[in-house]
Amino acid sequence: MMDNVSQITMFFLSGLNETNNHRFTLFFLTLLCYCVILLVNISVIVTIIMDKNLHEPMYILICAFSMNGLYVTTGFYPKFLWDLLSPVHVISYSGCLVQAQVGGSYVASELSILAVMAYDRYVAICRPLEYHSVMSQQRLILLVCYSWMTPFCTIGISTFLTSRLKLCSPYIHKFFCVNWMIVKLACSPAQTRVNGIFVYIIIIVYLIHALFIVLSYMYLIKTCSNSINNRAKFMQTCVPHLISLLIFLVTILFEIMIMRFDPNNFPQTFKNFVEIETLVIPPLINPLIYGFKLTKIRNRILVVLTLKKKKKNPFVQY
Repeated sequence: MMDNVSQITMFFLSGLNETNNHRFTLFFLTLLCYCVILLVNISVIVTIIMDKNLHEPMYILICAFSMNGLYVTTGFYPKFLWDLLSPVHVISYSGCLVQAQVGGSYVASELSILAVMAYDRYVAICRPLEYHSVMSQQRLILLVCYSWMTPFCTIGISTFLTSRLKLCSPYIHKFFCVNWMIVKLACSPAQTRVNGIFVYIIIIVYLIHALFIVLSYMYLIKTCSNSINNRAKFMQTCVPHLISLLIFLVTILFEIMIMRFDPNNFPQTFKNFVEIETLVIPPLINPLIYGFKLTKIRNRILVVLTLKKKKKNPFVQY
């Protein structure tokens, strides 16, 4: 049985080797980015939780979206900040598996939540009279649980299969752990056959999610084009979802491009930029899109900021 268990206890991450000359600048920029991500996501979550007028399916899903962004940044940024100040970039075997699990389940959850959002908007615009019965509180809870638990469990199985591999190298040519990069370190390709089959199953499942999203929005666009009222609803509530979807797909496609082709064909700086944008752009941009675009959230945040300003200076006239 011991032959099936890796004896490697530590991985060496080589993705940051070319950044030593600028590591303090990168550290402060990354810390600033992390603080902004925390601020904007927590602001959206707290605003939705505290305002009972926002306890509607669409806003609960946005809250879940922001929680997913906090989930991945918490699993990535503290270790990344530490590595920027450290001369040696290493991560424990178990820590690498945890990081791979967090990154993979985040991507799958993001796609699942976007699919549920597309379904919610379809019901709201195309079946408005049935909306509250279809998107009941019980069904909403089930959909949110599905969006979180299914990706976590499926990626967890993949991570478990990876943990059973016997690895022959401790070197990962990235600055964070990805499941498939660990699998590539296996001593024998025959060992990874089950991993490959399971990964293809996961890809097919989430391609179906993506197809569902595309078909839903195509139907929504067709439906809304014949009605001024529906067109206004689409522009107000669906456009932020489409922007989030586009950002997500672009970042993931770049990441797949790097992994699919020979990584040596790309400069390390470009690879680092592509890899980190997945962990920076969606968690940072998504809450800003929803905070500014959706009127109820924007108005609520403005009210809170105005009240805070008034408390600081009670003599200010409004």
